[in-house]
Amino acid sequence: MTSTPRAVGRDDRITLRFLATPADTAAGGRSVAAGSVMEWIDKAGYACAVGWAGAYCVTAYVGNVRHRRPIPPGSLIEAEARLVHTGRTSMHVLVTVSSSGVDEHRYRPATTCILVFVAKGADGRTAEVPVWQPRSRADHKLAAAAADRIAARAEIRQLMLEQVHSDDTAAPRATMRFLVPTGVVNFGGKAHGGTVMRWIDEAAYACAASWAKDGETSSAAVAVYSGGIHFFAPVRIGDLVEVDARLIHTGGHSMHISIRVSCADPREPGEWVLTTQCISVFVVPGAAGVALPVPRWQPRTEEDRGLDAHARELIALREHIVPIPASLSLEP
Repeated sequence: MTSTPRAVGRDDRITLRFLATPADTAAGGRSVAAGSVMEWIDKAGYACAVGWAGAYCVTAYVGNVRHRRPIPPGSLIEAEARLVHTGRTSMHVLVTVSSSGVDEHRYRPATTCILVFVAKGADGRTAEVPVWQPRSRADHKLAAAAADRIAARAEIRQLMLEQVHSDDTAAPRATMRFLVPTGVVNFGGKAHGGTVMRWIDEAAYACAASWAKDGETSSAAVAVYSGGIHFFAPVRIGDLVEVDARLIHTGGHSMHISIRVSCADPREPGEWVLTTQCISVFVVPGAAGVALPVPRWQPRTEEDRGLDAHARELIALREHIVPIPASLSLEP
């Protein structure tokens, strides 16, 4: 195998290590919140993308976030990001989050996913990035996996955009509204993509926990999957934000939640712009990690029935997307 030199002065991978804080803990206190994990994923991926592009970048897409196991509160965290594909202005970054007890220093993978970042120039327009070429066995396999997902991602995006979301629904919902605080600003003056993903997880959790309520089990609702996270427009500091989470499908043990993030100028609160959307899947874990049954939801309106069918279609599409093994993502 011939070796192709990297772009001069560019690093195609990065590792972040830190301690999970009490603020990262999910409701119920049993594990780290999925929203925290997604924030870490975005931070590691962003650092990798910026290091390669040498320019400000924005998160365009996060796909197939599979939470393989819960992360105990107070764990040591390792977030490893590596470049796996470049387009003209885009970078596909694979991130694996692992955790370890503070007394053992043995990291075990918990979550793996691919993010797509787009480089921006000083004028705010998209900027070209250096071409990345795979060198190792793992590089070649991961590059092929990233390329294979491009068509499926485009299909999922189109399917999601075609869906109608209105108030013609009897589905359980949870809606949050607030002004974007200055504390979440990035170098471009916008809200971090990871922060938006935390909002998504919080609203989705509220919807799932409310539907699954049965004594104390509602506090144990946990996200096991988030997919098709498309970022359409930036969320600016000071914007009025609405995060709307809506149940669109239930399986025997799962709740599928559609989440849409919209923003508006607070001086014109009626002119909403869709900025982000995705679907998250929640379960209620029982003994030995086995998911408990959840109440069945029956769609009543035509719109609800359409979104239920949409969820089933996405489930079928995801079955053809082979998960990337954590062992491969961590291979040199």
